[in-house]
Amino acid sequence: MKKIAIVTGASRGLGYATSEALAKRGYKVVMAMRDPEKNQSEINKLKMKDLDVTALKLNVADEKSIETFCQNFKKEFGGVLDVLVNNAGIFIDNEDGGDSSVYKTKSSTIQKTFTTNTVGPFLLIQKLLPLMIDGGYGRIVNVSSGMGQLSDMNQGYAAYRISKTALNVVTRVFSQEVASQGDILVNSVCPGWVKTDMGGKGADRTIEQGIKGIVWAATLPKGGPNGGFFRDGEKLEW
Repeated sequence: MKKIAIVTGASRGLGYATSEALAKRGYKVVMAMRDPEKNQSEINKLKMKDLDVTALKLNVADEKSIETFCQNFKKEFGGVLDVLVNNAGIFIDNEDGGDSSVYKTKSSTIQKTFTTNTVGPFLLIQKLLPLMIDGGYGRIVNVSSGMGQLSDMNQGYAAYRISKTALNVVTRVFSQEVASQGDILVNSVCPGWVKTDMGGKGADRTIEQGIKGIVWAATLPKGGPNGGFFRDGEKLEW
């Protein structure tokens, strides 16, 4: 029986590539995205490769959308979930005039970023983790960033940094909650600076390099790390 994986932000970039990589490994992948109809041609490209993928609508910044997504997922897949990759995220610190200084950061930018990058993943785990507990197996991957490392924190981009640091807290809290509840592992992964729409053309890593650690964490064997922060399978300091 195929393992079932959910990948958020799956319409492009790291999410799309992660979906393809997991499907190639034999997973049935639910590609969660804001507008499946708009991205149907890209989804069809994967299906034409005989990959088992399907798309479901999800806006991680909208709690009602998260609730509807979880209900639809349970109806369609019978309450079974093996992997959740929280990849969807935004980086909007430069939207207002391109100034990333902490002195120019608006509260609305922090709130919007936090809602998408931290609260959304939190709610998805909260609602879907019981399925993993019931099944006695699960892998949760929170796609974080080195910009959220307290041990290597730098200036600027306050909204994004805060949201990713908080996402690492989400990883730690849930990983400890499930430590004795079966073969369930919850980890944060930094993909590095990747050439995506968010990362830009100046990034120093390809998408293929970026998803390496994500796929690694999503397919960890029993007894693998739980509650850690990694890049390319190598441990990072918080």
